[in-house]
Amino acid sequence: MTRLIHLSDLHFGRTDPALAGPLLRTIARQEPTLVVISGDFTQRARPGQFEKAKAFVAAIEATETPVLSVPGNHDTPLYNLFMRWLMPYARYKRAISRDLEPTFETPEMRVVGINTVNPFAWQSGKLSARHISRAMEHFGEDDGRLRIAVLHHPLQQPPTLDKPKTRGAKAALAALSAAGADLVLSGHLHNAQAVPFTQVPGVLFVQAGTALSTRTRGTPNTFNQIDLKPDGTLSVTVWSATEGDGFLPGPPHSYMQGGTGWTMRQGQEFASAPLRAPL
Repeated sequence: MTRLIHLSDLHFGRTDPALAGPLLRTIARQEPTLVVISGDFTQRARPGQFEKAKAFVAAIEATETPVLSVPGNHDTPLYNLFMRWLMPYARYKRAISRDLEPTFETPEMRVVGINTVNPFAWQSGKLSARHISRAMEHFGEDDGRLRIAVLHHPLQQPPTLDKPKTRGAKAALAALSAAGADLVLSGHLHNAQAVPFTQVPGVLFVQAGTALSTRTRGTPNTFNQIDLKPDGTLSVTVWSATEGDGFLPGPPHSYMQGGTGWTMRQGQEFASAPLRAPL
């Protein structure tokens, strides 16, 4: 079985110090194939914050677990305009990875990171044709493997949410779907959900909450566990921080991909139409 742990929005510099240890221990116990971190390692892209993020990633890698990461908008300087415009990723590259759009492959999946950060509009994300072309090239021909895109800014968000939408999201989603993408993993919104995209039900939108930040926006600190099972079903489990017990798993949500898109198991059967509701 292939297992991904999906973390996002760690925000070192504004974290709950009691959570990092339990989070690392929980990840190690799940023995994932890959840990994905979809951006916002830091709160203000300061050197000390990146040092803490670097140590966190090193602790995961010390268990011989690979890590694939992409930057978030908080990983570029906010107030230092000179640095944000001319060398926005200098500190990220030194501490986390020189590759802003990494890839990862196994016999069961192809994973590609996409950098959605826009240094000239700090909070809102941006996707260009170049980003999508590279992802499509990596996905290649359909060989039966699950195709996963990882990015910080979501390609879909609730209409009631007061956050700038990702520029180019609609075209990017259409292109990713045409390239055969099965899953898109993202963060930024600090809430967890797993639903098919409204316009493209053949692509599952998996959103991670914040694993460590104190900016929880009314929900617990969470991370996602994604399991690809031999029978082709996919399950998403949200692990939530609890008082004194570390992180505990919620009920797994199982999905099956079919002609109408991704459907969710209800009881012993899969629904006849894609589900559109948060976890």
